[in-house]
Parts: sequence; C-alpha cells; structure tokens
Amino acid sequence: MKINFIKTFSLILVTGMILLTAGCGEGREKDDSDDTKKERKSRVDLLGAGASFPAPLITAMADEYRDVTRNRVVVNYQSIGSGGGIRQFVEQTIMFGMTEAFLSDEIMADIESQTGGRAFNMPITLADVVATYNVPGVDKGIVFDADVLVDIYMERITNWNDPKIEKLNPDKDLPSLPITVVHRSDGSGTTNIWTSYFSRVSDEWKAKIGYGTSVNWPTGVGGNGNEGVAGAVMNTPGAIGYNSLTYALLNDMSFGYVKNSSGNIIEPSYAATTEAANIDLPEDTRVLFTNTPAEKGYPIAGFAWMLVYENLEQNNAINNRTEAKELVEFLIWSITDGQELSEELGFARLPEAAVERNYEMIKQVKWRGEEIGKELLKKKNIS
Repeated sequence: MKINFIKTFSLILVTGMILLTAGCGEGREKDDSDDTKKERKSRVDLLGAGASFPAPLITAMADEYRDVTRNRVVVNYQSIGSGGGIRQFVEQTIMFGMTEAFLSDEIMADIESQTGGRAFNMPITLADVVATYNVPGVDKGIVFDADVLVDIYMERITNWNDPKIEKLNPDKDLPSLPITVVHRSDGSGTTNIWTSYFSRVSDEWKAKIGYGTSVNWPTGVGGNGNEGVAGAVMNTPGAIGYNSLTYALLNDMSFGYVKNSSGNIIEPSYAATTEAANIDLPEDTRVLFTNTPAEKGYPIAGFAWMLVYENLEQNNAINNRTEAKELVEFLIWSITDGQELSEELGFARLPEAAVERNYEMIKQVKWRGEEIGKELLKKKNIS
C-alpha cells in the first residue's frame, strides 16, 4: 500500500489545520431500526478528535481508508490537542478520541459508572519528543542527558557553553549564549511525555512540578501547540523547546540526542522509538515508558492512544450498529494494514506486543451486548 507524493504532501500541509466536523453527532437520535435491517451501503462518517501529534498519520489513514472502502467510510479527524480529545470523548460528541496521555483512573471510573462499561486506551502509534533548539552555527546532534535537560528547565543551566553541556559535547563549539526555555502553553500530550521523563529521572522535579498535560513551569515562555513552540524556538537564537520528531523533521529544526538509562547516546529515530516500547505491557496498555530500560530505546517517547467505549451504544455520538461496526473495522485496519503508512509519514510502527493487547481489547467491544469486536476479528482470521 502506497500513497503518492502529492497526497502525502497535501496531508502534511494540513497538519494542525484540519477543519472537520467533530461534535456533529450531537442532537441525532439513535436509529434502533438498523439493528434488524441489513447493513446500509451508504456513506458512513466516523468522527474523531484529539492529539495534534498523530494528526498527519490519522489523516493519511483516513484518506487511504476512504479508498479502501470505495468512499463508503469517511473518517473525519479534528486536531485539537490531547486535552480537547479527552474532553470531547467524555462528553460523547465524538466516536473516538486520540491522546498521548492515557485516561486517568478517575475518568475511567466515571465512564464505567455512567455507561456500565469501560473505556479502552488502544495504542495506534508511538510519540517521540525531541529537544529542539536554535544555536547559531550548531546543527542537530547536541547531546543531552537527563540531568542537563532538567537543569535547563529548572533554570540552573542558563548558557549554552555551561560546563555540563560542554562535557557531553567535546566536539562542538558551543557559544556563550543565554538559553531561552520554551514550553507548551496549552494542554498537551507532548508535554505529558516530556514531563513524565523529567519526573522519572529527577525526584526533585517529580516532587515540585510533576507531570501531566500541563504543569506549572519553573521558567520559560509558552507556545500554543507544536507550531507555537517551534515558532518561538526558530525565531529566538539560544532557545530550546520540545516537539515531536516528525514535526522537527518536517520543519527542518535542529534537535538533540539523549543519553538513555543504559548510558547509550540515542539519536531519535522511529526504530529507536519502537525499541523503547519493547517492554512488558499491562493489559490495558496504560503505561508510560519514558526513561525506558531498553538498551537501544529512545528515552522520551510514549504511545498515542485511540479512545473507544466498550459498549458503543452508550456513546451518544454513535447512532446505530452500522456506525459501531465501521468504527471497529477502521480500528482493526489502523493497527494492521494502516501501520504501513507509519514510517512513510514519519511515525514509528506499533510493536507486536501492543498490537496483541489491542486485539484483546477489541474482542470486548460490543453493540447492545453483541460482541462485534470479536466477530470482526474472527472474520479476518485474527484469534
């Protein structure tokens, strides 16, 4: 499966500007008659919203899937950030959400009490977060370790020729230039991964600041979205920020390498990100694997999850069995054939362990008690 250059380029250009119809499911009544009728052959719209990081991939998947289904299924995805995706998922104005921060125990419990079923967090791809910077005369490849990154964001290292940075980069001519710290100002799954890493490697950061989609930053200036952080970094000599690797590559930004917990200096790559997730996964996949123990794994990475209700009829955005079935079909396709689009668009493929965990969750997805997830997997000879 290939997508042509024009299509790929167009998808990338619209990243962050995907103006679609998430939330349009409000106000429509459930079509109970569909339960006893044959599956409709007319167009089905699947509405999703959430994280900006996987937007190019989800958009590419949507475009390809429309071709696969001969224009019968149209996936509409709105890039509004992980926080917005979680909110609309909980409010049931979308059929699926996307997030780089899995649902909390509290939200999971609330959903179960309201719907009588669980919410599933299903990995679709992996998110890698890189330190982007603007150091005149220095290209990509400045080496950081955990201590240096935390010290920069706690304003203890304030100049690029600080001895701690120079020790890690003896081959680079680092200027005497003040460091300007840039961070996200909006709720962000990228921030969740970045601050999760800091909390894993620094007890002080964990105690004083913690991690989440937004935190009280000790220092720095804020930027809205990946584009806001990137703009501030690219326009400010001496700036350092954090962006997804895909975003950094697409915008020709300089980014750093990171020494991982095994002492290996890792250049960010899709293979290194997939390797980072080569760990024992819990059944619900709600795990942060920042500071991964994998020897060749990139340490600032995490999953991007698709959020789906166990009992699909309890999601007010899903109106009939046909829509429920097509949502599950798209989910299965996205973790199987759809993964072929990943590296073509600059994303890491899901490790097999994550795919297997997804299968187990899909088997439990139902429509009015009917195990449609298990049924559809069986039809595809997936046990």
